Amino acid sequence: MKFYFPDSQDLVSPTYDFINDEYSPYRVRQRDDVYAHQAVTPIPYDGILVSKAVVDGSMKGAGKYSAPQRERFYRLGVRNFFRLPDTCSTIGDCGAFNYIDEERPPYEVDEVLDFYGRCGFDAGISIDHIIFGYIPEESDDEPEAAWINRQQISLELAEDFINATKTTGARFQPVGAAQGWGPHSYAHSVQQLQKMGYRRIALGGMVPLKSHEILACLRAIDDVRHPDIELHLLGINRVDSMEQFASHGVTSFDSTSAFRQAFMDDRNNYHTATDSYTAIRVPQVDGNPALKRLILSGSISQSQAITAERACLRALREFDREETPREEVLSALETYESLVLGPKKKSYLGHYERTLSDAPWRTCPCALCKKHGIEIAIFRGSERNKRRGFHNLTVLEAKMRSLSFT
Repeated sequence: MKFYFPDSQDLVSPTYDFINDEYSPYRVRQRDDVYAHQAVTPIPYDGILVSKAVVDGSMKGAGKYSAPQRERFYRLGVRNFFRLPDTCSTIGDCGAFNYIDEERPPYEVDEVLDFYGRCGFDAGISIDHIIFGYIPEESDDEPEAAWINRQQISLELAEDFINATKTTGARFQPVGAAQGWGPHSYAHSVQQLQKMGYRRIALGGMVPLKSHEILACLRAIDDVRHPDIELHLLGINRVDSMEQFASHGVTSFDSTSAFRQAFMDDRNNYHTATDSYTAIRVPQVDGNPALKRLILSGSISQSQAITAERACLRALREFDREETPREEVLSALETYESLVLGPKKKSYLGHYERTLSDAPWRTCPCALCKKHGIEIAIFRGSERNKRRGFHNLTVLEAKMRSLSFT
């Protein structure tokens, strides 16, 4: 089972100064900052998935790449741009979430073919159009006309795509994108893609589905799938079900969820093999919009906020050196939290107490936790938050390694 990490230009600076919260004046982002596969060992994924919409922008905006970054990506190719080791593979897609509101995908087959080929991808997924709807097998509901149309568009583009790869002698593996709204419609897409000649098929639009619904689709696909066809799950990370998925022909998946939970989830920010913890929020006074508004409105003084912020950081670092008891840390956090959140917002103190009591970073074997200690458990700015995301990827990698796919 291979895991691909979708790129969104998530890097960290190895020289970031956590004590003063500042970058080195000599830092050059693209030259000096590192990706997860350069920051931790073992590398927490088997490859990278790069979306054309992330690189080039789309209907929703300019994408994640600056113009110089985009030029470097096209000039160096995907492997050199990411400084990937030989053990990592690459797969490209169009980023269908970025044009979900359009009637048709905004790309032509030729330009997608050029993107994959010119940048040297190992595999490229055909242009698809997401269907966000699900009808269970036992239901009598009829699919919406728009869903049927989107499936047909995806299949027509997939046929044009694989024919073009043959005509042009493309050197990457073509991957057909299957869209559907239930078990039988997904099976129909897979059957059609097989007839076109695809040997690897990516199942899209399944992110909102529950695991038993994904399994229902996979069982229906089993009825039509040739034994040598490999399936990829787009945007799916269900470790608990991955062995079952594998028994139905799934050989790879991609997901950012473990990484993004580090700073997007309300509670489960720091993962361990058997549990998850809430990261300790110590927002930067000069970087937190809500806090800045309170200061500008005169509700709290800037000096009061800075004093409380520094007291939290000092107490947390002393706690990590076993110089300050947990109760004093919680008292400092409570003082700062009351300024930041106000009396009507929910408190995280109960969750912080558990995080501090267990101090999971002290026993974590990953290089980032060993190097940064409690800093990685502090919810504060992208350098800490992304490192915690990288840590979560190492936990996911270890979980995947412990599974049996026989």
